[in-house]
Formats: sequence, C-alpha cells, structure tokens
Amino acid sequence: MHNVQTLGAPMAQTRLAANEVAAKLLAAEAAIDAAIAAVASLTAAMPVAAQQANVGMHVGHEALMHAMESCQSLVKSRTNIIRTHKALRVAQADVGLAEVAFADTHCPPAQASAMPLERRFAAVA
Repeated sequence: MHNVQTLGAPMAQTRLAANEVAAKLLAAEAAIDAAIAAVASLTAAMPVAAQQANVGMHVGHEALMHAMESCQSLVKSRTNIIRTHKALRVAQADVGLAEVAFADTHCPPAQASAMPLERRFAAVA
C-alpha cells in the first residue's frame, strides 16, 4: 500500500498531480452527463408543451431540431471524455502509477488482464 508520505519526492509530486487530474476528469464526466440529462429533458418537454398549448407541429420545430442536435453533440462529447479517460489510464501506467486506483469504479473497462484483480489495483490512501 502506498501513500504520498511514503513515496519519494518525485513520485509524490506525480501522485499529487495525478490525483488532481483524476478529480477534474470525474468532474468533467459528471458535468457532461448532467448536461445531457438537462438537454434531453428540454428536448422531451418541447413537443409536450406544443401539444398542451394546442399549436401545430411547425411551431417550435426549429428549436426542437437545435435541441436534439445539441443532445447529439453532448453524447459525442461523452464518447470523447470516455476516450480521454482510457488514454489517461495509459498515461497513468507510463508514469509508474499503473497499480494505483483512482476512483476505479468510474473507469471504462480495460482490456482483460491475465493478472488477478487484487494484484492489478492497490488500495491507496
């Protein structure tokens, strides 16, 4: 088990930097999911509002199209942040932190490893 106090100075700096990046990554992932949910809710509400107002389908149709395009763009952003997460897992190994778990329950699945799970991840304070 490693903690920042028992690591050498360069590794401790690396670990602190990695912790900061991991926290910002998780915040970005949560923000994208919140944005998707908000835009999807807006998109779903527009046709319902038009029906309740008893107006034709053409009223607000352009706004509905833009909202849907926004939702699609956010889902693409979600794909890219997942790719970012996977690439950061590679960088994590590159800097010698491969066995450190950074909120591993949020990680996208990695390639299957022949190494047992308990050896792939070390609990870190």
